[in-house]
Amino acid sequence: MVCFWREQMKLSERRACGLIGLDGSTHRYQRRADRNGALRQRLRELAEQRRRFGYRRLHVLLCREGQAVNKKRVQRLYRQEGLSLRGRRRKKRRAGLRVVLPRPFAANQRWSMAFMSDALADGRRFRLLNVVDDWTRECLAIAVGRSLTGRNVIVVLEKIAMQRGSGNS
Repeated sequence: MVCFWREQMKLSERRACGLIGLDGSTHRYQRRADRNGALRQRLRELAEQRRRFGYRRLHVLLCREGQAVNKKRVQRLYRQEGLSLRGRRRKKRRAGLRVVLPRPFAANQRWSMAFMSDALADGRRFRLLNVVDDWTRECLAIAVGRSLTGRNVIVVLEKIAMQRGSGNS
């Protein structure tokens, strides 16, 4: 566009860039040739030989070869070449055999508990303990607090057991 305005309208470069809203230095910018071609190639070769090495260890190898190169440059080139290491996958642990619990056939036979958490508008977190009867699907208790300790859980369960019975009779 700048060339069009300069040739057709006989405007100066500064005026043409101003009309388009382009900075003059952006228009005159000439990209330099890549000075890191040999370093990129050597970095790729080393990364291919040593697959478990990251940019830090490859930088040490380059320094040992006599190449005086900045660690930040090695990191930038390492990233640009797409040589980043993949994180190791954890082995999945088997959690033993899962036993399907028999369905309850009366109220108070089995209760389920679940912890939930949320945040207030000001960012403070709070937790909830929900206790549900699996037969009736009735919510037996909801305990709310900034922190729910084991003692709080025991108090809630004892309170429910006093009101409804433990179901073991």
